[in-house]
Amino acid sequence: MGRSFGSCRAHHSTLLRSTEPGISRGVPSTVLFAILVISYRSSCYNHPLMFSARKLARLLLLIALLVPSGVLLSLDQSDDSSKDGSSKSHAPQKQHDGSDLDDATVISALQQALEISSAKAIAQTGKHDGFLQNEAIRILLPPKLQAIGKSMRMLGRGDEVDELEIGMNRAAEDATQQAKPIFLSALKNLVFRDPQLVLTEGDTAATEYFRRWSSNDLEATFAPIVHHSMERLGVIKQYKHVLKNDPGGNAIASEFDLDKYEVEQTLDGIFDVIAAEEGNIRRDPPAQSTDLLKEVFGRK
Repeated sequence: MGRSFGSCRAHHSTLLRSTEPGISRGVPSTVLFAILVISYRSSCYNHPLMFSARKLARLLLLIALLVPSGVLLSLDQSDDSSKDGSSKSHAPQKQHDGSDLDDATVISALQQALEISSAKAIAQTGKHDGFLQNEAIRILLPPKLQAIGKSMRMLGRGDEVDELEIGMNRAAEDATQQAKPIFLSALKNLVFRDPQLVLTEGDTAATEYFRRWSSNDLEATFAPIVHHSMERLGVIKQYKHVLKNDPGGNAIASEFDLDKYEVEQTLDGIFDVIAAEEGNIRRDPPAQSTDLLKEVFGRK
């Protein structure tokens, strides 16, 4: 049989006072409320099952007083956060550099940076003296011809060697004037396997990736253009003349491919300038000439 109403009310007041230490320790109100309800109901109804509930309530109150309040409070707050659906476990993971840029945006920015850099590089190297007066990319006499060149200079025929070297640079400049559509076409076919890595790997990472991806195709497409430039400017004739006037010339002619050397040197020079322009875009805000470039490279 249950207690009288007055007895239960008096016991309720006692329970309230008993929770004051818990309140002062910062025990969450939800924990204290549960303890009060269980204690009150078990004390006002003399039911065999309620006896164990009464003991449980005392145990919960003891735990609430002994366990550090910060632990309980953190549990209470985590419960609230789960109700709000703001669980951290469902937060989107950031990419390689902590950026929230998606791959499509990064790819567009990398392609745009390469397009702009390629156009500038071709304009710089395709003009008169673009190769010849740029010490970083100037095409020198091939290693296999350096011994011949040295002996010819000793014989007072150094001007013939110089003419060959100058002609090779002029041919590179001439061929580069036709390179823009070839490079832009290669860029359209460029596939970035890991754009986030290319974005964060270094100042010239996109150029190096483009170079590795496209070199073979560019060489094949560019070779006839370079050969035509060398032929039109007399470079091939000069080369044959130099070999003809040296005892070891015939052996070199059978081993050395002038066209291949010229194509490789020309593409190397163009790519070197593209890399420099890419670095400018990454580092220099004024070089970030579009909103997309500012969005992607201006964040770093």
